[in-house]
Amino acid sequence: MALNFRHEEIIRIARESGRVTVEGLSDALNVTPQTIRRDLSELCDKGHLSRVHGGAILPLGIYNLGYEERRALSHLEKRAIAQKVVEHIPDGAALFLNIGTTAEEVARTLLGHRNLLVLTNNLNVANILSANPHSKVLIAGGVLRRSDGGIVGDIAVDFVNQFHVDFAIVSCAAISPDGVMLDHDYREVRVSKAILQNAQQKILVADHAKFTRHAPVRIESIKDMDRFITDTMPNSEICDLCERGNTTIEIAPPLNP
Repeated sequence: MALNFRHEEIIRIARESGRVTVEGLSDALNVTPQTIRRDLSELCDKGHLSRVHGGAILPLGIYNLGYEERRALSHLEKRAIAQKVVEHIPDGAALFLNIGTTAEEVARTLLGHRNLLVLTNNLNVANILSANPHSKVLIAGGVLRRSDGGIVGDIAVDFVNQFHVDFAIVSCAAISPDGVMLDHDYREVRVSKAILQNAQQKILVADHAKFTRHAPVRIESIKDMDRFITDTMPNSEICDLCERGNTTIEIAPPLNP
């Protein structure tokens, strides 16, 4: 059955922000909360959304969003996070950047740096940083994942294991309520694990939408990171976990649209 205009708007908003609330949709669409609750029930029954307390999220489960949808999701928040990250990256540093649209935003903020050595398994990151004539980019070999330009597999792991760098800047598809970093592709996770094992400082970059998403493959616990840069303070359980693991949480200030 085709979606009506209001349903299409609800899904569009969900894709842009990661989740929708009854109150927010009621204000945005100028209808009553009761109408929104019926809309969300219908969309969830059809599999377009999944209900959470006070609203709904996209039904990610074991499937990831399409690349362009991920790129549009929380775009300003990812830019803010990237700008916060590069405050910690000096000229002349060596670093890993893994797969993900947040990693691509970090790459854009590094265009003004000099004498960087950037290792990546993300073709999009390599293309972005090719515009910086003052830095060197090394690309992992392996299996190309055409959907998002990621490079995965054993060859990529072997490549990563040849290096030991100053910083690993990694993203993930989801963060569980107890602070476990998760992703969808076990081949990608193996590369991410190798990246984290071969860096002096480990930085996780993840926006608020990752707190409400789900993925099946474990990477690491947030407590094993040195720094967690996000746009919204996580729940108390994750904050306590970070405190026990000496993981510094930094909140990126919002950017104007």
